[in-house]
Amino acid sequence: MQETNNPEHKINRRAYFAVGLTCILGWTFAYLAINSFRQYAFGLFVWLPLVMGAASTLIYGLNNTSERRKLFNISLLTLGIFCLGLLFFAWEGIICLIMALPVGLFFTWLGHFIGYQIVKSKIGNTTTIAILFLSVPSLMAFEKLKHDKEEIRSVVTSIEINTTPENVWKNVIAFPQLKEPTEFIFKTGIAYPINATINGHGVGAIRHCNFSTGSFVEPITVWDEPRLLKFSVDEQPEPMKELSFYDIHPNHLHGYWISKEGQFKLTRLPNGHTLLEGTTWYVNKIKPAFYWTLWSDHIVHKIHKRVLEHIKTEAEK
Repeated sequence: MQETNNPEHKINRRAYFAVGLTCILGWTFAYLAINSFRQYAFGLFVWLPLVMGAASTLIYGLNNTSERRKLFNISLLTLGIFCLGLLFFAWEGIICLIMALPVGLFFTWLGHFIGYQIVKSKIGNTTTIAILFLSVPSLMAFEKLKHDKEEIRSVVTSIEINTTPENVWKNVIAFPQLKEPTEFIFKTGIAYPINATINGHGVGAIRHCNFSTGSFVEPITVWDEPRLLKFSVDEQPEPMKELSFYDIHPNHLHGYWISKEGQFKLTRLPNGHTLLEGTTWYVNKIKPAFYWTLWSDHIVHKIHKRVLEHIKTEAEK
């Protein structure tokens, strides 16, 4: 009986409740976003961590005198256990969680800050917490109904090659096996190019750019030898192999990063060299776009660089 009335024991029970309830509801909403609404957007990456930070702070701090640092630690612990749960339930892999961590940490902190201000003002109650939780699936449902215009992005990478466009061209349409990657980003599971083959000649030929996760099937749409090779993308493999305790294939690996078109442009330089530009047009449906396109643009540049440097080596032999 004495243990039950111990203030420290009550505080610990409140902490367990704050973390436990917030995580359980967080996992429920994450499941809805991933598997029901199939939306990797603001509701999942922005609003959910903000609400979790605010709710865990409110549940622990309402009618409870506690240091702000303690309240912040509760919100961080909630986010950490929530992320471990995503790994345990095989909903996400380690690398994608690491990519999402900066956004998750910032909005968890922002949610904690809002929750702490409510605690200080003493205007919050259980209704406030309930409204916060209910706002998450509401926003996710709204995002499901909303139809945003598809934004096609382009990434251009170039390299100067010490030979003529004619010599470069034959290594553009197809190229032999590349060495194993040394770049760290490709050792995390991000798909990387291995080689390229082509069936046919001219417009209508089918190029296969083979990656570590499968092949891009690329019908040739422009064959202007030795100046421009352009192609569409009919099929593409998963953009990465998730690092996980299980063999997982999350929904965001299918239809959320879409390669639309690509091209190689060769320009003869006054010094007899060739400027080779590789361009990829793609769509990234994961939001917030201002954050996730930083990752996708960087990865596409790394893929371009790997291919262009290989073409340069082969052409200059």
